[in-house]
Amino acid sequence: LHMVVLTRMAHDSRTRAYVARRTTEGKTTSEIMRCLKRYVAREVYGLLLQSPGLTT
Repeated sequence: LHMVVLTRMAHDSRTRAYVARRTTEGKTTSEIMRCLKRYVAREVYGLLLQSPGLTT
């Protein structure tokens, strides 16, 4: 999750806007990254639930 968040913070325009907005609210980088990691975890979990299971 850490690397995903770092990559998004560097390259994704929506994430950069989110970081700028939260920074003006007085949030620290650690707090912002914690929020982003939770968001990414929810996204990934949702994708895992949608994918069909493997058959053996």
